Amino acid sequence: MNKKVNQKREAYAKKQEEQGKKIVAWIFGGLIALAIIYLIWTYSMMA
Repeated sequence: MNKKVNQKREAYAKKQEEQGKKIVAWIFGGLIALAIIYLIWTYSMMA
């Protein structure tokens, strides 16, 4: 019984880790996109 519980916990932890990596990638992607938009906006205000 204990082995089943450990296997479930390991599978859940692995799933959570994969989801966490996806979320971090989306956050960094969003920040980079916002930085590019801000750069374009700044240069358009200077011109």
